[in-house]
Amino acid sequence: MATYEKSKVIALEESIDYASGGVVSKQVTKNKVGNITLFSFDKDQGLTEHTANYDAFVQILDGEAEIRIGGVPHLLKKGDCIIMPANIPHALTAVERFKMLLTMIRGEE
Repeated sequence: MATYEKSKVIALEESIDYASGGVVSKQVTKNKVGNITLFSFDKDQGLTEHTANYDAFVQILDGEAEIRIGGVPHLLKKGDCIIMPANIPHALTAVERFKMLLTMIRGEE
């Protein structure tokens, strides 16, 4: 997966489209300490419960999402963000179609 060109201005919200009934992802950048990925989710789409070895910072760029962390629901809308801790189960569902920026940072070893 190609990453975005460095030293260039990126209009994140405009650089990813929605897919009818689907989920789209674009890797912004990746290195040994983590990665940044842009996602779009159509209404009612999401990611089933899973865990990650990284802390994950989610910033909502457009729309509205429910993010469950350790079974607790959090409703986020454009401009909101949340940190999903490493190794805690989490899931995402599009209440309305939404776009998010996901920043994952490797935890301490």
